[in-house]
Amino acid sequence: MALFRYKDSKTQALADHLNETAQRQFTQEELFQFAPYDPDAGERGGYSGYSYWRSTLRAFRKDRTAMFFLCVIALTLLFTFLEPLIPYDRQPNTIYYTERAEINLFTRQPVLDENGDPVVKVSLAKDLAPGKEFWFGTNTIGQDLWSQIWAGTRNSLAIGFAVACVDALLGILVGVLWGYVRKLDFLFTELYNVFDNVPQTLLVIIISYILRPGMGTMIFAMCLTSWLQTARFVRNQVVIIRDRDYNLASRCLGTSTWHIITRNLLPYLVSIITMRMALAIPAAINNEVFITYIGLGVPLETPTLGNLVEAGRKVMSEAALRYQLFIPVIILATITISFYIIGNAFADAADPKNHVN
Repeated sequence: MALFRYKDSKTQALADHLNETAQRQFTQEELFQFAPYDPDAGERGGYSGYSYWRSTLRAFRKDRTAMFFLCVIALTLLFTFLEPLIPYDRQPNTIYYTERAEINLFTRQPVLDENGDPVVKVSLAKDLAPGKEFWFGTNTIGQDLWSQIWAGTRNSLAIGFAVACVDALLGILVGVLWGYVRKLDFLFTELYNVFDNVPQTLLVIIISYILRPGMGTMIFAMCLTSWLQTARFVRNQVVIIRDRDYNLASRCLGTSTWHIITRNLLPYLVSIITMRMALAIPAAINNEVFITYIGLGVPLETPTLGNLVEAGRKVMSEAALRYQLFIPVIILATITISFYIIGNAFADAADPKNHVN
């Protein structure tokens, strides 16, 4: 009985061949054959050459937007620390004066002294617009905004990185112990409830009265409570994977708690940890700006982005002086957006599900 029938002769010939193949009875030797043994081929098939970090970086490099902002933040960080070395040498806290020839209001000609030389008038370099002499202009007391902004960016980034490091180290340590060691669950839960119910702004006010205001005080105040959300987040993730089969098998085999935490738990939290660290830096900078905005930040003689934004806010009603607010806000927005996009992109790249080529 034919399985395939067609009107076309060529197609019918192919159909006849398929019919014969379908009705043919194959022998045991034709159906099964032993594959030749090759040790080298077996080794090549058993080793994929997979590397977690190499695959993570490969997946991250495919995101062009993240790579662009990574270059932006890298150049910003590099220039922030190299800026004092460029020939444009001005101190951020120095008050500058300008020397200009005195002009006759009627003739519009320079006023000459007894010797025929132009009379030079020395005045405070106050609220000068960006130009050749002062690249970003000056503020209301004659300080160079170029040096002020880059020194402020350097100080704000130092605050952000310091708070982010404490946030990551303390948050991860407490979060892992909180989620894995059941006996510590009650202790850390109560500790979290106590610290979480204390407003950070109130804590900064109290510490500012007790300690001397400065960068160290602000870092210390923000570090006291910044780790809470990271610890809570890590704890929830650890609880999800704590009782999986491989962790139960490790405990039955007598594996130490520290070994289980470092080998079985933390590798699954790489993407979460990197995202939290990347977001902690702009969050700390934004907190510094807000605390300075309400008058509780570092002293005015220490340039920070918070001080610069607050100083620009005071003169923003004058259109000619709004550059004093726009320039630090642009720098702050660039840093915040860059870290946010880089953190999310790297977290996605660190997920092993995205490592499939």
